[in-house]
Amino acid sequence: MAQAGTQTGFLARVERAGNRLPDPVLLFVWFVLALVAISVVGSLAGWSALHPVEVDPETGDNLLVSVQSLLSSENLRLLLTETGTTFTSFPPLGFVLVVMLGAGVAERSGLFTSAMRATVAKAPRFWLTPAVAFACMMANHAADAAFVVMIPLAAIIYHSAGRHPLLGIAVSFAAVSGGFSANLFPGQLDALLLGITEAAVQTVFPDWSANIAGNWYFIAAMLIVDLPVIWFVTERMIEPRLGTWNPALAGESLADEPATDTTPEQARGLRHAGLAVLGLIALWAFLTLGPNAPLIDAAAPPEARMTPFYKSLLVFFMLVFLVPGWFYGRAAGTIADHRELIGMMAGAMKDMAYYLVLTFVAAHFVAMFAWSNLGIVLAVNGADTLKSSGLPVWALLLGVVLFAATLNLLIGSASAKWAVLAPVFVPMLMLLGVSPEMTTAAFRVGDSATNIITPLLPYFPLILIFAQRWNREFGIGSLTAMMIPYSVGILAVGLALTVGWVVLDLPLGPGAGVFTELPTGLANR
Repeated sequence: MAQAGTQTGFLARVERAGNRLPDPVLLFVWFVLALVAISVVGSLAGWSALHPVEVDPETGDNLLVSVQSLLSSENLRLLLTETGTTFTSFPPLGFVLVVMLGAGVAERSGLFTSAMRATVAKAPRFWLTPAVAFACMMANHAADAAFVVMIPLAAIIYHSAGRHPLLGIAVSFAAVSGGFSANLFPGQLDALLLGITEAAVQTVFPDWSANIAGNWYFIAAMLIVDLPVIWFVTERMIEPRLGTWNPALAGESLADEPATDTTPEQARGLRHAGLAVLGLIALWAFLTLGPNAPLIDAAAPPEARMTPFYKSLLVFFMLVFLVPGWFYGRAAGTIADHRELIGMMAGAMKDMAYYLVLTFVAAHFVAMFAWSNLGIVLAVNGADTLKSSGLPVWALLLGVVLFAATLNLLIGSASAKWAVLAPVFVPMLMLLGVSPEMTTAAFRVGDSATNIITPLLPYFPLILIFAQRWNREFGIGSLTAMMIPYSVGILAVGLALTVGWVVLDLPLGPGAGVFTELPTGLANR
């Protein structure tokens, strides 16, 4: 099996090209500079389009919108005087920080780790693969903990069951990373991506707001379709290929591998956390269905009465991590008092330091995209071109899936890719009647599928180290070859899921569908 340094061919070229890319923060600085140059060219060339909604109050005709140079006095004034507002008003920032206040407690208290361990440790041999895959896909709420804890734990569990330990790494890596968006419940990734979607829509339609649960049903369906794919590939393709594990190939020490048993304290903590989750569900049900329910706007039109409930889900998901994490920690002995609880919340914010730096430049890129009017001009002209092509909606969305999957081989960060793509794709497809939530869902399908075969995934070297504990000869080519069948399978079912969702016009989440209407109609367009 080849080592990283001897790799040749397409994957080696992808790795070398990707390694030459700068950090996503600097990448966004380059994007901003390119955006400035394009805006100057567009302004001088007279690029323009008729706004699909805004009309001239005097004539009643659609307003002609022209590309504005970002070096104009007005735009330079905005850049230099509204820096703080541009940063703090970026929708994903508030969404992600609120959810992370709770997720940080659930992770640091040990709730995520114990829940994952309890899910898979006692699974019978036949159900081991689907149990591990399910636990790992659910664990994407735990972010770093899912990679650092679940993948080496799965290797131990498979070894204990008399199966090849690398098989456990393959299953868990495919589920954690290939099933990155698949989950039964929305979480911080939904807050991040749909926040970026909101910012993208607002470059054209300022009054549109995102619903954090806008992809809920779709990501649950992703879990359901990804699970049998991972199971089939594991049992029929990867396990026969790996053969029998040779202990002589193992690394010198496996002493740092995590334990597979749940202690009595952890079991008690899980019971307390479960009761806390049930209590929160009951509370939200009362606030939504009880007398004078504050989460229902009875005075609003029927289509808007559930709006307070949808907006409250951000707080609900923060609490559904925070409160059970606290209950778990008190019962398991990992949280002694309120000071430790607050310390965990503060620690979660410290972990967001890099995200804040990335958000600062991403927020300015999105804002400057709006100031230049490039978003609306590209969206309208692009929508007209796509409309004249006669392609069905599902074909357009398949293009989004495949483009995201390809770009993922060069840019690992989901938020970095979506912050660049969303300002163009989302308004453009919205003008064709595709909801922002559906475009986001299509992006998530492509972004997840190729995570496990790109060496640019930040955790790819870590997974390789985990594998080399069991086989010192296992190289980057070995890992990539082992994961390609999972990637192809996950992408194939994701494409089929996207087409089926559009054709059947299924709801993507509470209050979110495949198709949409412009906020105030198409005016005279």
